[in-house]
Amino acid sequence: MKKTSNKQQTTIKVGFITISDRAARGEYEDIGGPAMQTWINNALLSPYEIATTIIEDEQTLIERTMIDFADNQNCNLILTTGGTGPTTRDVTPEATHAVCERIFDGFAEQMRAVSLRTVPTAILSRQTAGTRGKSLIINLPGKPEAIAVCLGAIFLAVPKCLELLDNSNIQIDLDFVEKNFG
Repeated sequence: MKKTSNKQQTTIKVGFITISDRAARGEYEDIGGPAMQTWINNALLSPYEIATTIIEDEQTLIERTMIDFADNQNCNLILTTGGTGPTTRDVTPEATHAVCERIFDGFAEQMRAVSLRTVPTAILSRQTAGTRGKSLIINLPGKPEAIAVCLGAIFLAVPKCLELLDNSNIQIDLDFVEKNFG
C-alpha cells in the first residue's frame, strides 16, 4: 500500500525542458526528458498536467523557455535536464540564475552530495534551483540514472516549497520517494 501525504490534492502543472543541441536537431534521442517524466509519474499521486519541449544549448533560448513555462504556461514545477556540465555550451545554470528571483542553494548542495557517493565527477555538475514568481525551477543532469538520484535526493522538499509559493497541496508517493532518497 502506498503511503501518501494527508493534504487535499491540488492539480499542478509540471514543465519538462530538455536542453541538448543534438536532441533538438533530431540527431540524438532525448532520454533525459522521458526519464524526468517517468520519475515524476511514479512520485506524484495528485493529478498534474505537463508541458514539454526540447531546445538547444543557447542561453537566451533557455531563458525565454523558462520564462514562458513560468509566466505564460503557469508551470508550478519546471525541471530541466542537460546543460549543467563544465563545457562552454553548458549554460543552463546561468540561464536559471538570470530568470530566477531567488536561488535555493540547498537543492544543488544536496544533489551533488548524494551524487558524489557514487560518481567522483559529480563535483563538476553545476545544477541549481530557484524560483520565478510561483514556479520552482530545478536543473538536473542529463543522464537518466543521475536524474533519478538527484530527484530522489531533493523531492521530499518540493511539495513544501510549492505549498509556500502558491498554496499547492500535492500528494506524493512517500514510499517511492523515500525508497529513492539518496
